[in-house]
Amino acid sequence: MKDKFTKLINVYKKYGFVGFLKKLYAYVVANYFNKISFAVFFNKGKYCRQLEEILRDCDYDRIVLWRSSFGYDVPLFQRPQHIAKNLSKNKCLVFYEVTTMTDKVKIFKKQSDNIYLLNFNNIALNKLLMKALSKIDKPKYIQLYCTDWKLTVKDIEDYMSEGFKFIYEYVDDLSPDLAGTKDIPKNIVDKYEYVMSHDEVYVIVTASALEEDVVKRRGRKNLAFSSNGVDYEYFQEYDENFVVDEEFQRVLDIGKPIVCYYGALAKWFDYELIKKIDAEGKYSVVLFGIKYDDAFDESGINELENVHFLGTRDYKVLKYYAQKCDVLTIPFILNNITAATSPVKIFEYMAMHKPIVITDLKECRQYKSVMIAKTHEEFIQLIEEALSKENDEKSIALLDKEARENDWQEKAKVIVDTISKDE
Repeated sequence: MKDKFTKLINVYKKYGFVGFLKKLYAYVVANYFNKISFAVFFNKGKYCRQLEEILRDCDYDRIVLWRSSFGYDVPLFQRPQHIAKNLSKNKCLVFYEVTTMTDKVKIFKKQSDNIYLLNFNNIALNKLLMKALSKIDKPKYIQLYCTDWKLTVKDIEDYMSEGFKFIYEYVDDLSPDLAGTKDIPKNIVDKYEYVMSHDEVYVIVTASALEEDVVKRRGRKNLAFSSNGVDYEYFQEYDENFVVDEEFQRVLDIGKPIVCYYGALAKWFDYELIKKIDAEGKYSVVLFGIKYDDAFDESGINELENVHFLGTRDYKVLKYYAQKCDVLTIPFILNNITAATSPVKIFEYMAMHKPIVITDLKECRQYKSVMIAKTHEEFIQLIEEALSKENDEKSIALLDKEARENDWQEKAKVIVDTISKDE
């Protein structure tokens, strides 16, 4: 309860009073009222037949239940959706847990071939699904993030007692700053400790720091490295008729080179570096994203003349804005969180063939197409150097090569190759 209360406070800070009330209402409806579904209760036969048809007619070798409440149809289209999408292309039938606050799925719906969005909060539907799955003689998995704080260890053990295997995606340092709580939620810690003491669990890591932690705790059995990635083809296609909004156009009209970042604005963002870039007076700094915590407001950077915080843009259009910027950046401070971070955005930046300047993130040192600064002064120097490389063919070719090497198809294949060894 203490974790939830802290989370509510952070939601209030992030979205304001009206936004907080909307989020609270949606949460209560999704997690309490939608648990009881009269539609399913009075039409059990109908939904049983539909689930049986899905399990009978789809072409798949295994079943995966994605059980972390990230949502599918949300502005931030990130690793969960990309991995699910590409698992489905690798003979996996995926039932993806929705959050009804965003996905508006009260029962289930087909998203694409081999992906079904399903409301696992719906108790009656969940029972029908488990009954239908019990009749299927194919490998079954429950998959979730290390940051999931909803499912308990008992929930996982219940699945495993029904013949499911467990895929644990260790994607971030376990930190209260990431959870948005004062302390790390108990369910997160409990599942982590369970995984580290049970080597039959499949662990997928996204960064070398996380890999080192797993090896130290339980060795390399059932361990695989699958960093974040990019939908390469998506970032090669652009609608020539797309027009950016007036807010961003006003920044373009200033005429200064645009230094851009998109993503969370949180405690691990280097606000002091942004102040120094602003002081140069030569660049417009554009920030797209959400205020993840109160660090952005406390920093005061929104009051700076050359800094433009423009809020979020949907994944479907964000690339159009980033493409019009001159240098794309990841200005993070160095701490335990960022040391274990494989930023999705760096691969998207590569696929857009834009010059990239970042701070000295451990997981990104391996990429030759990225310009890495060890000090604030070097970061600013590299911005100027990056501007001279915007149309450099060799630089673009290297960016393209590393983007292709990190396509989500390859990341999902690593997971399938790991679990299929025991099938």
